[in-house]
Amino acid sequence: MLKGLALTPPIVGRISIGKVVERNGKRLPEKDDEFTLTSQVQNKDGWVPHPLNETLRQANTKLRQIPVRLLFDDPDLNMRASYSLFDRQTGRPLCVGNGETCRRSTNSGIQSMPCPTPEGCELAQKGCKPFGRLNVRIGDDDELSTFVFRTTGFNSIRTLSTRLRYFHAVSGGLLSTLPLELRLRGKSTTQSHRAPIYYVDLTLRGGMTMQEGIAQARTDWDARKASGFDQMALDATARQSLGDGMFEESAEDSVDIVEEFYPDAADQEVTREALKSGVNRVAGRQVQRSTSSLADKLTDKLRINSGSDSGRNCVD
Repeated sequence: MLKGLALTPPIVGRISIGKVVERNGKRLPEKDDEFTLTSQVQNKDGWVPHPLNETLRQANTKLRQIPVRLLFDDPDLNMRASYSLFDRQTGRPLCVGNGETCRRSTNSGIQSMPCPTPEGCELAQKGCKPFGRLNVRIGDDDELSTFVFRTTGFNSIRTLSTRLRYFHAVSGGLLSTLPLELRLRGKSTTQSHRAPIYYVDLTLRGGMTMQEGIAQARTDWDARKASGFDQMALDATARQSLGDGMFEESAEDSVDIVEEFYPDAADQEVTREALKSGVNRVAGRQVQRSTSSLADKLTDKLRINSGSDSGRNCVD
């Protein structure tokens, strides 16, 4: 058994709501308005889609709901979130903390230090921000394999963490057998220049009440236990395995994570300008359509009134 290596949940695919695109000679993250399921293989066009990516779509509609189950009953095992800072040159984690303590890579090795959150940390000004990873099961082919959704979005991290704790509480801790689904939601803010931004929510399957969901979770949990499936032992093993490592991300994964979730300040400015430009173009089209529509309405009204007057003159 290797020491210092975090044993993370087995991953067979990725869930994303965006991609990395080429813009102005730079590779930049670009958000999307639907889910995409990919394998862990890349080619020249990016991540190769997972077969479930098309299976879950209905009539070529956008994929905005994904039926899932969780691997663990412990909310903190399903969703791990931390304040994370990466070295943009090597992709390696530099500092990972929870707001109280952190593990930081120094010239003397990995050291434990207080974590004052990014707002109160001088090192954090180099790009530290919340980073969350949610592991979910999709399909029934392998009950111990997962898809991972990674995000630095505050709305997704807060919403998913809250939902997991709420579902854990109301179900009596039966998260692993609750019939759930990931759902994409949108909102607009001043910071987004009124453009919609999308985040991920976790709900019961569509059309199912809380009572029905909990009853099904209880039935499935009892059936698994009767078959010899030890969920408590699985949670305990996962908890110890994750805690064995200094950092969760491997060196090979970190490079892609930095590119997608930790663009430097110059890249972020390019992305913001593209966003504002896109919003202005949309707003311009909306104004043009509104003006054209108003002109058409006035012309139609004038034509109708003119015709009515002519009709009255003929009758008179």
